[in-house]
Amino acid sequence: MSTNRRTFLTRLSAAGALATPWLARAADDDRATDKPRKKIAFLGTVVHTHSHAQHFLDRLALGYGWRGQWQNPRLEIASVYIDQFPQGDADLGHQRVKKYGLKLYPSIEDALTLGTGKLAVDGVVIIAEHGKYPRNEKGQTRYPRYEWFKKCVAVFEKSGRAVPVFNDKHLSTTWKECAEMVADSRRLGFPFFAGSSLPVTRRLPALDMPHGVALKESVCVAYGGVDSYDIHALETAQCMSERRKGGEVGIVSVHALRNEAMWKHLEHPDREDTRRLMVSALTRSHNLPVSGGYYTDKITFQWARQKFANATAYFIEHRDGFRTSMFLVGIQDFNYAGLRADNGEIVSTQMYLPMPTHGSTTADFFHPLARHIEDTVLTGKVPYPADRTLLTSGMVIAGVESLHRGGVLVETPEMAVRYSVGKESTYWRD
Repeated sequence: MSTNRRTFLTRLSAAGALATPWLARAADDDRATDKPRKKIAFLGTVVHTHSHAQHFLDRLALGYGWRGQWQNPRLEIASVYIDQFPQGDADLGHQRVKKYGLKLYPSIEDALTLGTGKLAVDGVVIIAEHGKYPRNEKGQTRYPRYEWFKKCVAVFEKSGRAVPVFNDKHLSTTWKECAEMVADSRRLGFPFFAGSSLPVTRRLPALDMPHGVALKESVCVAYGGVDSYDIHALETAQCMSERRKGGEVGIVSVHALRNEAMWKHLEHPDREDTRRLMVSALTRSHNLPVSGGYYTDKITFQWARQKFANATAYFIEHRDGFRTSMFLVGIQDFNYAGLRADNGEIVSTQMYLPMPTHGSTTADFFHPLARHIEDTVLTGKVPYPADRTLLTSGMVIAGVESLHRGGVLVETPEMAVRYSVGKESTYWRD
């Protein structure tokens, strides 16, 4: 008997044989290719090698690796707006538009309306990362995420309807703008998906924080710069912390410290748990600067202090007494450790980042986030509340402020963000 893959999957799923969730979804994905795809507007600051816009544009236009096979795009890129075009070979914007047969529009409004004056797409993807934009006095790059989002909202209001929006990384550089973005999404009733790729990438070991667990503190040990990679590290911690008993309740203060001041703060007896969690997170790293080809150093707090003398930390106090501590040190991965308050157990894992530059076409950390962007547009449901990225954006803002003011504690009464996630929120798995 001859049969095609679609028929085989559909019959097998209907019969109940090997009726696993991935099989049912595979059949659904295949059937979906017979229907017109939903249309999205892609808004990017700049497209060059390894820019976020390049990564997302390629995956949404060409496809990506998923569950051991190639996933063709499930959405149609109906329009593209690119803000900056570098001179010479660095510019991939025009090249990608031509390669994928896309249409470039001169403005965000035109991209959302396809030149008709009324909203004509089913979703919007905002990738406002990289490019040449002004910096404020605190060193924050003023990427146009807020401004672009507001232009989308204006089109929604004029058209009398709204569609799902995805915003890459943190929301903005001021709390007022971040809060306004989330408030606009609720006022107009459209799904707002935002944040980092870290919460949805693979985890080694593959685990999730038990839902409703009594949790005392979360620590992330990572790398990178302030107002850049700190959002990745904070979302690494927050996607675990938000599952604690009572859910998230917001934060009261952020204290950012660097180098010797940071290590001295950690020596305080009140920071014994933080020290333990830091060491636990470091043991999950694949990039520790150990001696020689074998582990000849014992990984302890004092070892870490010697190896990572130059480091940055955010010490965050939540409204319910919970703590988040984030460390940016000299490693090349993102590692989490959390302390359970009920049994004293430490839960730890690495948020694994198979880099796009490592030669794999089927596994890198942009694939899962591209998948969730598609799901949001297709289903109208977000994998987690925008409140998470609102709060982590606030953590970044307060951390930058603390450093700008010389390492003083910054109180954050305005960041009383309350939200919770359901037991089913194991959205990181692919």
